[in-house]
Amino acid sequence: MSSDAADLAGRLRRGLVPAVPVPWRKDSGLDEVALAGYVRWMARQPVAGVAVGVHTGRGRHLAPADRRRVLAAWRNGLPERVIVAGAWDEASAVEAREGGADAILAFPCRDDPLAYHERLARQLPVILFYLYEAAGGVAWPMASLRQLLALRGVLGIKVATLDSVMTFQDIASVMRDVPDKLLITGEDRFLGYSLLLGAEAALIGMGAALPDLQAGLLRARFDQDWGRFVQLTGLCDDFARATFRAPMEGYVRRMLWAAAADGAIPPDACEDPWGPALPPHERDAVEQVVRRARSARD
Repeated sequence: MSSDAADLAGRLRRGLVPAVPVPWRKDSGLDEVALAGYVRWMARQPVAGVAVGVHTGRGRHLAPADRRRVLAAWRNGLPERVIVAGAWDEASAVEAREGGADAILAFPCRDDPLAYHERLARQLPVILFYLYEAAGGVAWPMASLRQLLALRGVLGIKVATLDSVMTFQDIASVMRDVPDKLLITGEDRFLGYSLLLGAEAALIGMGAALPDLQAGLLRARFDQDWGRFVQLTGLCDDFARATFRAPMEGYVRRMLWAAAADGAIPPDACEDPWGPALPPHERDAVEQVVRRARSARD
């Protein structure tokens, strides 16, 4: 592993990296005032950094100018923490580097993934992304995964299978053979169990709200504070069930609702123009679970 990748792996280890959504208004688009407030709010949270322009942040849908504004806001507001930017080709990787990102989360690629990740790694250290196929991911064979992990510019892998515990178990087994590379959980729906399987960090959309709850779960696991771990796992699982559910593309809007309920963004900056419309009772359910979690946390 390159020295830059090794340094970043160390900074991320045992840390929470929320994949942050973009505050958006129906009639005016990106809400830069709300974004600035969200950045200030997140800077007070116990996070190792944030991931911008990834699936939760609708990076591939944003206009380039908006994407650059979002990256600049997070880079300037969290100067000492890790900024991970989504990338899907060499141009977006260059954009991430020029915008001050520390690492790339590589959108999955089916065609010649080895060459694809090598190209991205010329710009910044890369986090592989094993994403379930229904969300646009690629089910790499374990032999291909081993080849990708051997690249010097790869610092680790984020695994988001949604509900395939067996796949996560298989990848965790592969990762035990490459202890210098970081296994990063993206499993909102079984966060606690993924940590028990060997994940050493979390990069999750759920972290967009209640991040102190999830950071506390990571801390309890690594401190082996099992009573606290069980308690926080229950709260995080309740939160995930309310937000990561069918239709799955609705999770971005639900996370914006959750962030608003947690006081991170205004309640009217929760539009997701690229996701499905959701009924009002779903927002009520999300707000209720945030209130319950906040009450238990406080």
